[in-house]
Amino acid sequence: MTTTTASLLKTCLFGCDSSSSFKFKCKFESPAKTRLLSPATGKHVVRSLRAWRIRCISDDPGSSHVFVSSRRKMVVLLSTVQLLSHLLPQNGNAAEIYPVMQNEIRKVVTKGKAAGVLRLVFHDAGTFELDDHSGGINGSIAYELERPENTGLKKPLKVLAKAKIKVDEIQPVSWADMISVAGSEAVSICGGPTIPVVLGRLDSAQPDPEGKLPPETLSASGLKECFKRKGFSTQELVALSGAHTIGSKGFGDPTVFDNAYYKILLQKPWTSTSKMTSMVGLPSDHALVEDDECLRWVKRYAEDQDKFFEDFNNAYIKLVNSGAKWNKL
Repeated sequence: MTTTTASLLKTCLFGCDSSSSFKFKCKFESPAKTRLLSPATGKHVVRSLRAWRIRCISDDPGSSHVFVSSRRKMVVLLSTVQLLSHLLPQNGNAAEIYPVMQNEIRKVVTKGKAAGVLRLVFHDAGTFELDDHSGGINGSIAYELERPENTGLKKPLKVLAKAKIKVDEIQPVSWADMISVAGSEAVSICGGPTIPVVLGRLDSAQPDPEGKLPPETLSASGLKECFKRKGFSTQELVALSGAHTIGSKGFGDPTVFDNAYYKILLQKPWTSTSKMTSMVGLPSDHALVEDDECLRWVKRYAEDQDKFFEDFNNAYIKLVNSGAKWNKL
C-alpha cells in the first residue's frame, strides 16, 4: 500500500491529523478462494467485500492490531479513499510520464489491435452530454464492458492494462489518460497524424448512464442531433467517423489510417448485389453520403487527406477532453 493511501486510511479510521507521530502499516487480507478477474486491470481481485479485512499495525510497542471486517465499513472506507485520492497531487509530471506511456503502449498495441484501442476512446468519451456535462472521458468504460454496445472491448482494455501496470510502477496514471493517449498512438502507429494529448484526467468510480452512445442505425439527421448534444459540429462528426478507416469495416487497408474511408463511401459499395461489398460499413456510415451537409465534408476529405488529418486531430483532442475532470500533473 502506498504512503498516500495509508495516510488516507489513517485519517478515515483513526481521525489522526498529519502532524501526529503515529505510524502504522496497513495490509489487505482475504481468503485465497474468493477471487475473480478484474475487467479494469486484468488482475485478480476479491470477489466479495465480506472477505476483506485490513490489518493495521502501529509502531507503538504497546498497541494491538486493528481490524476492519464490517462490509459496510469497508465500502465507506474504500469509497472515501477513492474520492480523496483524486484530490491528491501526483508524483512526477506530464513531461516525464508521457513518453513512458507512449513507449509502453507501443509495446502492446500492434497495427492489428489499433482499431479496438481507438474504439475504446469513442466508447469511453462518447457518453458525454453537453446539457448536464454528464459522462465523457473518465475511464468508466472499465465498468461498462458487459453492455451490448461495448461488445469486443474487453480485449483492447486488457491489452492496455499490461501497459498501464508498467506505467503505474513509475507514476500512477488514470485510465482516462491511458485510453486517450493509447487512441492517439493507435492512429499514429497506422500512419495517421501525431496527436498530442494533455494529461491530468481523473477517473470515475462508477459507470456512466446507459444509452448515451450513438446507435449504429441512426440516420444522418439523427447523427447530427446526437453529436450536437455532445458539443460536436457536422464537420467534426464526419471527421471523427473517419476512424472507421482502420479495422474490419471494409474501408481499404484495415491497418492503414488514411482517407480511404471517404473515397469508398462515395462509391457506395453496399448498394452492390455482391454479398462481399454489401457488408462494407455500418448504417451510420452509409447515412453520411445521403445528407448534403455531411456529403460536402465526405467529398472534401476524399480529395484532401491532409485536411482530414488536420480536422481529425482537432476533433480527437476535443473528444478526449469531453466531460473530463482534471487534476494537474
